[in-house]
Amino acid sequence: MVVNKNINVVEDFGQEWSLYDQSVLDLKQLQYLSEVYFEIFPWGQLPLNAQGFDLGCGSGRYSKYVAKKVGRLHCIDASEAALTVAKRNLKDFHNCCYYKASVDQIPLKDDSMDFGYSLGVLHHVPDTQAGLNDCVKKLKIGAPFLVYLYYAFDNKPWWFRLIWRISDLGRKIICRLPFNIKKIICKFIAIFIYFPLARLNFLLEKMGLSVQNIPLAAYRKLNFYTMCTDALDRFGTKLEHRYTREQVAKMMSNAGLEGVIFSTKIFWAAMGLKRNQNFKTRETDIDCR
Repeated sequence: MVVNKNINVVEDFGQEWSLYDQSVLDLKQLQYLSEVYFEIFPWGQLPLNAQGFDLGCGSGRYSKYVAKKVGRLHCIDASEAALTVAKRNLKDFHNCCYYKASVDQIPLKDDSMDFGYSLGVLHHVPDTQAGLNDCVKKLKIGAPFLVYLYYAFDNKPWWFRLIWRISDLGRKIICRLPFNIKKIICKFIAIFIYFPLARLNFLLEKMGLSVQNIPLAAYRKLNFYTMCTDALDRFGTKLEHRYTREQVAKMMSNAGLEGVIFSTKIFWAAMGLKRNQNFKTRETDIDCR
């Protein structure tokens, strides 16, 4: 049996969340990030005391946002170190349960959950489609599932994609280094690349200019701690997949989701509802606006 996880990636993220455990993340910053990711999530459609899961909960930073709104949240991660951090960060929430498991071994009953989400995780497993399939199996018919996957810059100009390809060569070297060296290099990347470009984007936007196609524009409202976390996430990871919007929509439909919509704030965050498998998906079930 092939397990749908990469042990090196699991170890990398365990070390990352131990280093950047998000305990010092500004509450306003956490609120802002959470609202960006959950912009399209249908909170109003959830039943009273809804029960759902966070697949790849990591440090629990988004679990903290969700746990306030639901009856029970199942926090799942393949890394014991990450779960230790999550338990510490969520110690004040008594409606959270914790499971050390990979996406193909989710210890929840099929068709039992009122909602689910996985943010920035399934592009780091060997088989993203299989991971989506396994998540959707746990949902009740009509339950929402929110996913965030790395995008393939399909909405960016050619030179933007070229810059990414160059940076990815750096990632393929940095990710293989020992963690103590890798974390220092990624800290320098945050200082000398993320921070200056983020502040430049912030100033240009204040001047009324569009920053849509300037690298790292997404960080213009984020603090340096988040930049350090994400630089290590981006350059310290040995496995990543990237998908176009069309590919994300197709994978979600293949997994059994309908009514797929995409976030206007982050590429590609998308949400769909588990469909009744007795009915075939129609083209109109996918909103590709």
